[in-house]
Amino acid sequence: MKHATSLTVRPYECDSYGHVNHAVYVNYLEHARMQFLHAAGFDYKGLIAAGFFTVIARLDISYRSPAYAGDALEIETESTETRRIGGTFHQVIRRGETVVAEADVHWCVVNGEGRPARPPEKFDLRKRLP
Repeated sequence: MKHATSLTVRPYECDSYGHVNHAVYVNYLEHARMQFLHAAGFDYKGLIAAGFFTVIARLDISYRSPAYAGDALEIETESTETRRIGGTFHQVIRRGETVVAEADVHWCVVNGEGRPARPPEKFDLRKRLP
């Protein structure tokens, strides 16, 4: 499943050079992943209520082209690997046909102590994500 999320760059997200600050892209990616999970019907609030969380273990991002205030961006998100306690999302941020950034986001499920853990069966992401 691929999911697209659209957003418009806000002026306060730009740095002194006039383009989107590199750290802001992490927020864009997070927003798009949450939209992806919502579209997949995953009960993220239920996972948290059960005492489990998803955390980012590694983020590999390549910046290809700058984005500026007012730019309309689309973020395509897909799950490229899903295991019982973790996986990988591949995300591409585009302005029209231009690739602005591309990322592989490696995540895992942790318990309340922050240790990798298997969530209850009803939160097994393998059932929701290809």
